[in-house]
Amino acid sequence: MANIMVVDRNGIAHQLQATAGAKVMEIIRGAGLPIEASCGGSCACATCHCYVDSEWLALLVPADDEERDMLDMAFDVTDQSRLTCQIRFADSLDGLRMTLAPI
Repeated sequence: MANIMVVDRNGIAHQLQATAGAKVMEIIRGAGLPIEASCGGSCACATCHCYVDSEWLALLVPADDEERDMLDMAFDVTDQSRLTCQIRFADSLDGLRMTLAPI
């Protein structure tokens, strides 16, 4: 089983088991971490905003126009910002590390 590391909004790191094909938002929510994701993963709210550690960004499928438009409405956006509902986990992302953005 593969894993991702998610740092919550209190600075606590959580190692979560991840399944290939699942959206990272679903993995985080399934582990019981507090992530709003009010649109349910349809890229319509930006409440699952995170910061992906820089060494992992190049391994992700780039954000599309829809995700970039949603990030334009989010707070505290950086070059490392992504929406967890738009990151589909793959075995090649084993060890992926991210921090949940403030809400």
